[in-house]
Amino acid sequence: MKHRRIPKRRAAIAGAGIAALVTAGLTFQTANASQETPTPELKPLSATAAGKLASTLGEDLGTDAAGTYYDAASKTLVVNVLDEAAAGLVEKAGGKARVVQNSLAELKSARATLTDKATIPGTSWATDPTTNKVVVTADRTVSKAEWAKLGKVVEGLGGKAELQRTKGEFKKFAAGGDAILSGGGRCSLGFNVVKDGAPHFITAGHCGQAGSTWEDANGGALGEMVESSFPDNDFALVKYADGVEHPSEVNLYNGSSQAITAAAEATVGMQVQRSGSTTQVHDGEVVALDATVNYGNGDIVNGLIQTTVCAEPGDSGGSLFAGDQAVGLTSGGSGDCSSGGETFFQPVTEALQVFGAEIG
Repeated sequence: MKHRRIPKRRAAIAGAGIAALVTAGLTFQTANASQETPTPELKPLSATAAGKLASTLGEDLGTDAAGTYYDAASKTLVVNVLDEAAAGLVEKAGGKARVVQNSLAELKSARATLTDKATIPGTSWATDPTTNKVVVTADRTVSKAEWAKLGKVVEGLGGKAELQRTKGEFKKFAAGGDAILSGGGRCSLGFNVVKDGAPHFITAGHCGQAGSTWEDANGGALGEMVESSFPDNDFALVKYADGVEHPSEVNLYNGSSQAITAAAEATVGMQVQRSGSTTQVHDGEVVALDATVNYGNGDIVNGLIQTTVCAEPGDSGGSLFAGDQAVGLTSGGSGDCSSGGETFFQPVTEALQVFGAEIG
C-alpha cells in the first residue's frame, strides 16, 4: 500500500462547497450510533453534477487523485485514488472510491513516452480511468512493422498501457447541427456563442482558415471565420453576418431542437448525443478523455474526448451535447454510422476559454 501525506486543503472538503453533499449522503447505524463513525451513503448524481464533483475532488485530493468516471447504471461518480486515506475523503464527499495502481503522473509519463517513441499516423491514445491505463489504438492503415513497434513501446510501459486495433481508419470528418459551406467544402455548425457582445458560432478548426466566408445549405451568407486553430487543437470561430438568426439550440432533425444553455466538461461514462449535417443525430457514451489522435500528414490533435458515437464526413464541427449542455465539437474518428466506430471531439469548454466567448 502506498502512503502519501494528505494535503492541508483536504480539510476544506467538509466546507461550504461539499457540506451539502456530505450531509445529504450520511446514514447512521442504529446500534451504538453515538459511538460509531457515520457510514457515508452514495448519492445519485447526474453526469453534469458528477463532473462538478470530480473537479472539486481533483483539487482537494491533489496527487492522490488518479482519474474519475461516471457509472450511469448506479448514477455515481467513481474516483480512482492511491491510498485508503484518500478513499475516505472521496466517500465523505458522496463519491465511490477505488484504490488503483497507476497515478495520473505515471500515466502522463506513459503518454509522453508514446509521443516520443510511437508517433505513427493512424494511431491514438487516451487515458482510460476504468482500466487505469493508457489505451493505444491503431487503425487499419498501421503496417505490421509499425504494429510491432507500437507493441514494443507499450510492452515497455508495463501495466500502464495496453494496445488494441480498430477496423476503421482515423480521418477528419470534413467534407463537413446544420450544414455550413465554404469554397466547396462542407462541415457542420457546432454551437452559437457570444463574444464581445456579438453573435458568433464555433465549429471544427480543420474546416477552414481565418478569413474564409461561410454560407448555409441554401446559399445564404452566414459570416466570416475570424479565428481557427488546427492541428493540436481543433476549433474555429465564425462571426455572424448582420441579420442572421442565431438561436442557442441544436437541430434534432425531427422537426424539433434542443435548447443549449451552458457548456459542460465531459465525464467518462456520460451519455451524449451528436448532431451533424451528414448523419443527423446519433447517441453514445464518453469512453476516454485527453485523447491524442494522429490523422496523418502531421495533423496531430491533443486533448480530445473519445466516444462511441458514430460520425461521417460532413459531420465535422457538429454538436456533441448532453441535454441542454454543450460538450464537444466533432473532430474525426473511424468507422461510419452503418458499421459503427469511434469519434473524437474537441472540448467546447477549451474553445470558449481560448476565444473568450460564452454559449448564447
